[in-house]
Amino acid sequence: MTATTTDWHQRAADLRPEWRAFINGEYVAALSGRTFASVNPATGKTIAHIAACDAADVDVAVAAARKAFDARVWTGQTPSARKAVMLKWADLIRANLHELALLETLDNGKPIKESLAVDVPSCAAGIQWYAECIDKLYDEVAPNGDGSLVLVTREPVGVVGAIVPWNYPLIIASWKLGPALASGNSVILKPAEQTSLSALRLAALAKEAGLPDGVLSVVPGLGHEAGAALGLHPDVDAIAFTGSTAVGRKYLEYSAQSNLKRVGLELGGKSPHIITANCDLDKAAMYAAYAIWYNQGETCNAGSRLLVERSVQAEFIEKLRPWACRLVPGDPLDATTEMGALISREHCERVLSYVALGQSEGAALLMGGQRQRSESGGWFVGPTVLGDVTNSMRVAREEIFGPVVVMIGFDTLDEAITIANDSDYGLAAALWCRDITQAHRAARRLRAGTVWINAYDHTSINAPFGGYKQSGHGRDKSLHAFSKYTELKTTWVELQ
Repeated sequence: MTATTTDWHQRAADLRPEWRAFINGEYVAALSGRTFASVNPATGKTIAHIAACDAADVDVAVAAARKAFDARVWTGQTPSARKAVMLKWADLIRANLHELALLETLDNGKPIKESLAVDVPSCAAGIQWYAECIDKLYDEVAPNGDGSLVLVTREPVGVVGAIVPWNYPLIIASWKLGPALASGNSVILKPAEQTSLSALRLAALAKEAGLPDGVLSVVPGLGHEAGAALGLHPDVDAIAFTGSTAVGRKYLEYSAQSNLKRVGLELGGKSPHIITANCDLDKAAMYAAYAIWYNQGETCNAGSRLLVERSVQAEFIEKLRPWACRLVPGDPLDATTEMGALISREHCERVLSYVALGQSEGAALLMGGQRQRSESGGWFVGPTVLGDVTNSMRVAREEIFGPVVVMIGFDTLDEAITIANDSDYGLAAALWCRDITQAHRAARRLRAGTVWINAYDHTSINAPFGGYKQSGHGRDKSLHAFSKYTELKTTWVELQ
């Protein structure tokens, strides 16, 4: 039977989430005894007080991870045995769908329908996909002639620190944990301080599936404490980070200040969404709406720069309005809600400050731009459109990370591509165009890690995800993700 809004609120009231860190196979309080509040963005009320791990706790987790790695309790198992554990883990994630979805929605503010239909299933699917890879990845023999046998093998890098953001906690955790664990590494997961609850539950399910102690730890805490400690730790071999470009720079600094650990970065975006006059404007409007307003606009590859050919700009704005009316913020625990709350008061104020900034720069507020549902105690902002924007304005160049799209006009496709590429970022881009030859040529010129043609945000675990320029380097998802978590070893056997 489908749960009602009342059912979900009752489940939320009855929930007693785990608040302690998960280190070396057990839940433990932070050594300092300190905690921090996990706040429900939809109500402003505290859900739990989470263990505030710092460098001392990270030391314990790294020591356990190193011990497990050196003892080969995980990487020394047969590929089929490791595969079986990870497949069971994926099954347990699915079996605990409702609990994980509730944790995700309460912690993040996203609609429960999305947590149920997208976030938890995608997490399970990511773990399963990488589990299936374990016994299908082959090493190489270099073509070196009869005089020698030259083997090229992939080996786990060792101890990996994975730092994930608050916008898709479970999904992005699976993008890191899947390939890192499938490669045979030990992993310390540091969730965003705003959204630690689902990660703490995820670790317990991994142990239940048979993952050995020490192979996966979760250290919740503040970024400048637990996160920095992982980045600076001399016994962490690699960092996988998803988050803002500003914080990504810090992890490069931490690497340089410590042991030159490998750092993979998936960072911010200001993705151009190009609408030409000869496309299906109705379909493009629907995709443009969800490209920026899905997940409250808190998506790194959101289509936040809407480049529309001037001859159809007025028509396109009118086609966008019904979607703005549909995607109104609502109670995240109502199964009909499509747009939830922004992550925090500070972030809500930041988003609204950009709306005001845009207007002061000369942009016209065409839709939205105000806080909504303030009586709930939560932080909601509806679909917002700023028109008359030029690409030199700050609202066109800086990542707002909320439901705010800026509309920029163009006259030719060449002009649109020039505007699209005039950005510090290069995570994603999209083009709507009926001429497929023209579209292909444009896609080759767009400087972005993913380019969609006549679509937006279509995704698959099979396809790599990452960016150009200040959107980072390295790739999540697909087989390419293994490059971040493995070393290439050459073994030369002389046969002369």
